[in-house]
Amino acid sequence: MRYAIAGLISFACSSLATHAYAQVRPEVEACRVSGLAALKEESPSIENLTFDIDGLSIAKADTKVEDTQIKMVIMGEANLQRVKNVKPNRFVCLIGEKGKVVLTFFTER
Repeated sequence: MRYAIAGLISFACSSLATHAYAQVRPEVEACRVSGLAALKEESPSIENLTFDIDGLSIAKADTKVEDTQIKMVIMGEANLQRVKNVKPNRFVCLIGEKGKVVLTFFTER
């Protein structure tokens, strides 16, 4: 009985984690992936990049940066995981047409 309850709790927790991850908008994940790639070019010691999903500001836009159409702006808190520590940062990500990441900008908090 004890193992059945432990298994049920474990299954419920993993299901919740998977469900929460599935709720991340594709534009947010595109920002994370492209941001991580750009940051790794500058600093190879960066291992991972996570966003505070609950604290994100996501706004639809209809503007341009020079000739590039901007359709969405995403801002929030990001954590850059290096080999030995995690640093809090803020970020801005501009999304263009067809969900393409135009710019990701990070600054230390």
